[in-house]
Amino acid sequence: MDRAKESIGHTGTDRRVPWLSLSVLVLGAFMAILQGSAVNVALPQLMAVFNATPDEIQWVLTGYMLVTGVIIPVCGYLGDRFGYKRLYLLALAVFILGSALSGFAWSVNSLVAARVIQALGGGMIMPISMALLYQLVPVEKIGTALGTWGLAMVVAPAIGPTLGGYLVEHFGWRLVFYVNLPVGVLAIPLIALLLPETRRRDGLRFDFPGFLLAVAGCFTLLLALSEGQDKGWGSQYIVTLLLIAGFTLILFALWELIAPEPMLDVRLFLNPVLTVSTVATGLAAVALFGGVFLVPLFTQTVQGYSALQTGLILMPAALVSGLVMPFAGRLFDRVGAVPLGITGLGIVAVTTYMLHNLAIDLPARHLQCILAVRSAGLGLCMMPLTTAGMNTVPVHLVGRASALINTIRQIAASFGI
Repeated sequence: MDRAKESIGHTGTDRRVPWLSLSVLVLGAFMAILQGSAVNVALPQLMAVFNATPDEIQWVLTGYMLVTGVIIPVCGYLGDRFGYKRLYLLALAVFILGSALSGFAWSVNSLVAARVIQALGGGMIMPISMALLYQLVPVEKIGTALGTWGLAMVVAPAIGPTLGGYLVEHFGWRLVFYVNLPVGVLAIPLIALLLPETRRRDGLRFDFPGFLLAVAGCFTLLLALSEGQDKGWGSQYIVTLLLIAGFTLILFALWELIAPEPMLDVRLFLNPVLTVSTVATGLAAVALFGGVFLVPLFTQTVQGYSALQTGLILMPAALVSGLVMPFAGRLFDRVGAVPLGITGLGIVAVTTYMLHNLAIDLPARHLQCILAVRSAGLGLCMMPLTTAGMNTVPVHLVGRASALINTIRQIAASFGI
């Protein structure tokens, strides 16, 4: 058989959505994203326990973000070469190992090292699960399936502070990491049993120059975005990082245009639908993760709420997302992405603007209403826009497109934070 011509597209005769298999993909994605927002609320306790400075403890987040940004671009190649099911199992196993080591950490340095291991797995979970979804689900049901899968992206960041706050206040910071272990122990055998084997391209060559350029560009850009606020955006350090990032990413794009087997096929952006979809979801990601980061910071440091109280303020937004996203997926299958995208992005723009003028005496109910409406807008636009773009990609390039989209989304999320 000529493996080079194989794709990961759905080829079966069953036109139903495999909900049990889809739920396993949602579980893995939910766990990875939940961890990020849950760890945020544990940082004050980590500073106290390890007697660490804010700059030192920031690397618990920064280290994870940098490694995630580096590993996402190579996911498409790894999935095509070794099979997406195998890679997903490996990603979950590495993520669980990193979680266990994080919970066992005895110093800031050991925690940062464990978080790097965790990120190697966590960074692969979202792009690989998206590619697997296209292998499992018939094309005409993709909107519904992605709407359900997308719950992880919007609901997990809202639930994370509640769960993290409860665990930190009642059990300590270590359980924030250990809580992943039973979920992983459940998810890994379910994936092995429920997900079909995916095809591989044995003769695929690794784009080593493209990989090095992508690593250098993404690493320096994300590092600059992470430290720009503290170091000063006009400082020589940050300006140098941004110049290196810009230069290497331009070289990366040029190389990928001429590479015989590019790691990230930037020619996909010649597809106008995919380009508009990626830009629009990138803007939504800026709003989503900016709010996830800034709202808890405001409620805890300015208004004096506890981590658990902050989580409860965010909870209605998570519930709204849980209701809206599957509904939006079904609507997409009927009316398409344009009306949902315009409506959702409009709501996000208005409610995000409302968040820029928060006052110390703002009632919690008022903030909850803003966040809930904003969450509805995000739920309406993010997955329909993603689906519209991905549906125009040839099935044999779905894995590469997923890696490309998630790389852009990771960078956009860093801009938001």
